[in-house]
Amino acid sequence: MSREPGESSVPHSRARHTESTALGASLMAFFLGACAVGPQHTVPQVVPASARVGVSTSTDSEVFDSLARAAQLPPPLAPGAAFEAQGIDAVAWLDVLHDTALVSLVESALRDNQDVRAAMGRVDEYRALVGSARSHLFPELDANASASTNQIAIGASPPIAYKAIRATADLQWEIDFWGRLRKGIAAAEADRDARANDERALVLTLVSEIADGYLELLELRDDLAVSQRTLVSRQATLNLARQRFAQGLISELDVRQFEADVAGAAASVAQFTRLASQKEHALGLLAGHAPGPLTTAGRLDSSVVAVAVPDSIPAVLLLRRPDVLSAERDLAAATARVGATIAAVLPRVTITGEYGRQAPTTDALFGQEHEIYTLSAGVSMPLFAGGRERSELNAARARVTQARARYDQVVLTALSEAADAMVAVRSDRDQLAAQAAQAGALRDAYRLAERRYEGGIASYLEVLEAQRSLFAAELGLTQGRRFYLEATVQLYKALGGRWGLRR
Repeated sequence: MSREPGESSVPHSRARHTESTALGASLMAFFLGACAVGPQHTVPQVVPASARVGVSTSTDSEVFDSLARAAQLPPPLAPGAAFEAQGIDAVAWLDVLHDTALVSLVESALRDNQDVRAAMGRVDEYRALVGSARSHLFPELDANASASTNQIAIGASPPIAYKAIRATADLQWEIDFWGRLRKGIAAAEADRDARANDERALVLTLVSEIADGYLELLELRDDLAVSQRTLVSRQATLNLARQRFAQGLISELDVRQFEADVAGAAASVAQFTRLASQKEHALGLLAGHAPGPLTTAGRLDSSVVAVAVPDSIPAVLLLRRPDVLSAERDLAAATARVGATIAAVLPRVTITGEYGRQAPTTDALFGQEHEIYTLSAGVSMPLFAGGRERSELNAARARVTQARARYDQVVLTALSEAADAMVAVRSDRDQLAAQAAQAGALRDAYRLAERRYEGGIASYLEVLEAQRSLFAAELGLTQGRRFYLEATVQLYKALGGRWGLRR
């Protein structure tokens, strides 16, 4: 390539120098990375990638599906359709309950719950420790200044007295030839990620506890409403019985039996009022609030109709659970520390230097003749420490074994919890369908018994039995609704469903 007259070749030489420097740095980084010692972390495969959780083996599905259709319960989705298409992270899992008051309560807990704040503090601590570990890769530079009065004697010569004022910058840098520092950074980053997943697990548990408590509150309020309706109904029956007693149509024993049933319903009203207030106080504590009444927006029956879940899910979804991810990161940290322990017994390369000024007075300190400096490179390695290095390496490897066992156990526990949750959702749905059918039949039976009693055809015992059976069935129905919704909440928790966090 020709060059115009007067054109300088300096830019081209600088470009070549820059390219060679970049190439040298890349080669150095590659070489140092290749020198990193110790085992490499891989995520263990505990279950086959094709495994599924929750495949139904029920032989009575036609019966329960028929009851569910009669109760207007939603059918389960096709196997894992929503979860496989979008993943659990795409599902706003509390939205399945369609209750804005519950969502507001959870958001308040994430702001004000003290356990969540403490977990966030732990994550911040480990994030700072990562920065501390990374700092060791860079040269350490210190500024030092001193003033001294000295007297020295050399051999038989008279002592020499002098003053020294010294100002230096000191350099110390360890070349991470074997990857000891980089393994330490990898371990610190894995620790940070594990604690972040611990925070997610805490939040997941908190959200599910609030959801369960909120559903219990809805059940108690429904039970209170059932008890109040029953009290009104029994009071009306008692009034009718008193009229019939006054007419001489029934005995006093009949009246006393109706009075006892009215008192029983009144006692249930008082009991459910107390339990609902206590549940409100417990939810306030979880949300970080002082005890007080809570406003609810939804109902159990409407939430039940809106809920739909798959009848099976791929097992690989469980690997997104925060406790599984935390155990995997703990295993990664333990593996990295094995490499750091191995590198600690290999030769360590360090560069040290000092540059500054030394003079007898401050006025002369910056004179050219008072410049001082040193630059040195050294290699050191341990030769004998009484077997300490081998013991530390054995301990590090034992920690990897422990971490691997914990990871395997956490994954197996996740599989078990997910399978239990899938069974609970399916069986609670079937139970709820049966309870809804039972309550509907007993409601009709009670109306018939009342008509028969008013017409003088049936005895008071028939009405009492119908009242008691219906009361128990309606309480069982509200409990069945809660069980089904709680099973849905526990399924999302078992799958590691996330709630958006506020960092």
